[in-house]
Amino acid sequence: MKYKDYYDTLGVPRTASQDEIKSAHRKLARKFHPDVNKEADAEARFKEMNEAYQVLRDPEKRAAYDRMGANWQAGQDFRPPPNWDAGFEFTGQGNGGGEDFSDFFESLFGQRGAGRSYRQSHASGQDHHARIVIDLADSYRGAKRTFSLQMPGIDASGRQTTQQRTLDVTIPKGVRAGQHLRLAGQGGPGIGQGPAGDLFLEIAFAANNRYQVDGRDVSIEIPVAPWEAALGARIPVPLPDGTVEVTVPAGSASGRKLRLKGKGIPGNPPGDFYVVLSIALPAADSDQARQAYEAMQRAFDFNPRINLNG
Repeated sequence: MKYKDYYDTLGVPRTASQDEIKSAHRKLARKFHPDVNKEADAEARFKEMNEAYQVLRDPEKRAAYDRMGANWQAGQDFRPPPNWDAGFEFTGQGNGGGEDFSDFFESLFGQRGAGRSYRQSHASGQDHHARIVIDLADSYRGAKRTFSLQMPGIDASGRQTTQQRTLDVTIPKGVRAGQHLRLAGQGGPGIGQGPAGDLFLEIAFAANNRYQVDGRDVSIEIPVAPWEAALGARIPVPLPDGTVEVTVPAGSASGRKLRLKGKGIPGNPPGDFYVVLSIALPAADSDQARQAYEAMQRAFDFNPRINLNG
């Protein structure tokens, strides 16, 4: 997937006001509209320009897009960073009327639900949405955490602004990645005497080099010494909520999975915890260590590549 520079597409600076963006779009729309411009690439240019406008005219989408930073180049290979939109509050207005937008657009905005439209004199406020990032241990134990959310808007001069608010949130034990927590009355204000909308917080787990999560199942790769794998051993294994001792069966190979039933993310039923063994070799960085390896070489009639022959 390629990065799209929406500012470059409309020919405006990143500091452009809403009026400047609207003016640039109007000018390009007249130039590249397929009914007016008969050049071969006019329709494609028109779609690109319209997609850029859908993002930059919308304070929420523009603020989210700006989070990617200004160092990306148009056409550069791109993948959204993990949890790139954490702490970003939006109203869920949808992605612009169901038009055919690029994969780049869909990767950033395609999962946001459509908002609601109200014409009554009294109506509920809009529901808001945000993603929050928690540690895996919070899901194991439950926790109380404080989060800062940013809500984009437009000031009186048409410039992009950001309002920030802080919320204390109770993280329930057993919450999963992708699950939504509902905070009643924390969304948009009601119309007339209507009640405020709700705020839905989508849970994401912080990037962790130690654990891998699949639903409620959790796994970890644990290095073991060759003699532990060959002879068997009892080894300590860190879980997100403590440490347990695990038996490594004799004759274990690298990649073997040991299942700890019910030790994954709590729930009904709870997930499982998997220990994936990885054999770690000591370095031959001394005379004594090299002699030990040479003794092993003489002691074993072992060819690790025997299955490759023939």
